[in-house]
Amino acid sequence: MSAAPAAPRAVSADRTPGRGTDLLLSPPVPRAGWRLLPARVVAMCAVELQKLRHDRTELYTRAVQPALWLLIFGQTFTRIRAIPTGGVPYIDFMAPGIIAQSAMFIAIFYGIQIIWERDAGILNKLLVTPTPRSALITGKAFAAGVKSLVQAIVVIVIAAVLGVALTWNPLKLLGVAAAVVLASVFFSCLSMTIAGIVLSRDRLMGFGQAITMPLFFGSNALYPVSVMPGWLQAVSKVNPLSYQVDALRGLLLGTPAHLGADFAVLAVAAALGITAASSLLGRLAR
Repeated sequence: MSAAPAAPRAVSADRTPGRGTDLLLSPPVPRAGWRLLPARVVAMCAVELQKLRHDRTELYTRAVQPALWLLIFGQTFTRIRAIPTGGVPYIDFMAPGIIAQSAMFIAIFYGIQIIWERDAGILNKLLVTPTPRSALITGKAFAAGVKSLVQAIVVIVIAAVLGVALTWNPLKLLGVAAAVVLASVFFSCLSMTIAGIVLSRDRLMGFGQAITMPLFFGSNALYPVSVMPGWLQAVSKVNPLSYQVDALRGLLLGTPAHLGADFAVLAVAAALGITAASSLLGRLAR
């Protein structure tokens, strides 16, 4: 009688023994700072886009004010020709200023959100993660830039419907997007810096309302710098909104502009804003 055949040796399906348990024996390697920062920025921007997709009410309500500026103020002053604009219709001249204004109004109150996150306990949870504070601030600042960019697109569409002669060159529109995002990064970081100082939503609302109008009227959004009194011209030269408006006019209307200097000032202002807000972020969590 022949012997029974021997059972075949059991072979593991994993051809590299121990590979599946590597993560149990050693912790995953953390991301380097240069990889963490873009990931955080993308995550924050994705969150803002999700908010806009689920609730578009803010877009509709915020579009009312720039539409009134263009429809009433712009068309009225175009008829009376009281402000010298170098041969450009006044409604065309002021359209880039209104785009900048609407984007600034979104970003300048962004500190309220970070105070709300502090009160809800979300900020403390974010601060105990390995994410650098600069990455958190940069992510939130660029998320504000995304919201401002969506608002700027709405205002550009309204201006086009009202007959404003804007360019549709894709490269110039990319430049417009960059100018809007950089300026929004600065203004949102300014708001978060003030939030780190005042530590209260009510106080932040008061400071925000106190600085928005001086920033707007102390810029070249509604009138050229040449017609301003001397002291206001000095204010305009240190106002980042003036450089944003100058860049938007040069890109959208083709008027003479100093694009290199404009983008340099906006980039430096954004970097300084991120640094200042990051240094005060821990104060909010105390």
